[in-house]
Amino acid sequence: PVTPGELLCLGSSLAFSGLFYYLYRKKARVVACIQEAPKLQVDDELPAVVSATDGRCLPYVALEGKETLHIFFSLPSHYHEGLQGVIQKLLLKEHRLIWNSLARSW
Repeated sequence: PVTPGELLCLGSSLAFSGLFYYLYRKKARVVACIQEAPKLQVDDELPAVVSATDGRCLPYVALEGKETLHIFFSLPSHYHEGLQGVIQKLLLKEHRLIWNSLARSW
């Protein structure tokens, strides 16, 4: 005989496993998009490439060139001596008002 406590533990274990698998697959898709990101050179043609895309935005792209500026510091390569790179993080946060019917506020 199976006790209700065992059923509860089994159900919660399955629910957490499903949740973590969903999060894993979601992050794996993002990693695949980043790995397939096109490599573009920083030159005079870059604004034309960006304006030709849908929404004038490239979701993931690797920029190469000497005109790339670092904000804080450049990162030296561990595999190739004399190679340096930069990471710039851009976060676009859109604020919108949503009516909360429970608290009756925006």
